[in-house]
Amino acid sequence: MLQLKCPWCGLRDETEFHYGGQAHVPYPEDPGALTDDEWAQYLFFRDNPKGPFAERWSHSVGCRRWFNVVRDTRTYEVLAVYTAADPRPDLTAGGSR
Repeated sequence: MLQLKCPWCGLRDETEFHYGGQAHVPYPEDPGALTDDEWAQYLFFRDNPKGPFAERWSHSVGCRRWFNVVRDTRTYEVLAVYTAADPRPDLTAGGSR
């Protein structure tokens, strides 16, 4: 079973969390100017890498707060956990876990 370390509550089983999709997807600056195709790209199209991937998670059974996780999609290894207010950690130089 996957375990995640909530930044506020500590290590918990995956069943306590809700997956929220790709992290760091900026909201359009001028949503009214987007075409239907551009809205579809924003709403439905996400990266699907093989390797490290930044995701949003909510501790839905605990503190109910949102945070980000960098997880390796090949191995399910959690490489970093950080609050939504923090920037994505640089894992290329032996960054945080």
